[in-house]
Amino acid sequence: MTDTIFHHKKILITAGPTYEAIDPVRFIGNRSTGKMGIAIAEAFAARGAGVILVLGPTHLRPKNPVIKVVEVETGDEMYRACLEHFEKTDIVVKSAAVADYKPAQAASQKIKKTDASFTLELVKTTDILAELGKRKTHQFLVGFALETENLLENAKNKLLKKNLDLIVANLSNERGEGFGFDTNKVIIMDRNNNLHNFELKSKEEVALDILNAIEQCIDKK
Repeated sequence: MTDTIFHHKKILITAGPTYEAIDPVRFIGNRSTGKMGIAIAEAFAARGAGVILVLGPTHLRPKNPVIKVVEVETGDEMYRACLEHFEKTDIVVKSAAVADYKPAQAASQKIKKTDASFTLELVKTTDILAELGKRKTHQFLVGFALETENLLENAKNKLLKKNLDLIVANLSNERGEGFGFDTNKVIIMDRNNNLHNFELKSKEEVALDILNAIEQCIDKK
């Protein structure tokens, strides 16, 4: 199946978590599996797009062989992979859950449990979405907002602050939403405050809703 909007378009998608090393056996990460981003990649590929999927550490892989997978582990690796392909990309969907902080210094050997307490100094990781928003020229940029409260307010702020065209928002503390589930329940918002509310669906169905929202937005430009 092809689509007149997405056929032969170049799509860049990020998915999964990132791992930031504390020592050779421990890391800072999150519960993301990459299911949502992989579903979006599959949906674009089914419509004839050329898809590059920058995928953090997960056991999941897309089934469509035309999807080019770039495997990364850290936020810095994901950032460099995005920059490598960003200029020639038409649409970017940044669905990866990148760690916000990383250890200031990763230990070269396993840290032994000796003291009753342990202090770990953290520094901010690169905000990939914000950096892409600054560099955006012709690209259509989509971000995700996973929140525990004030969903619409936080999503709107992120949309404007990071120069996005669309944002996909959902709560992480609701059953069936967020990390680890095969389903999701999202609200899609554009820069004109248009909201699309969706019921709980499979992530494959949510991916189609996201593609349809992107198509509608591009048609209006």
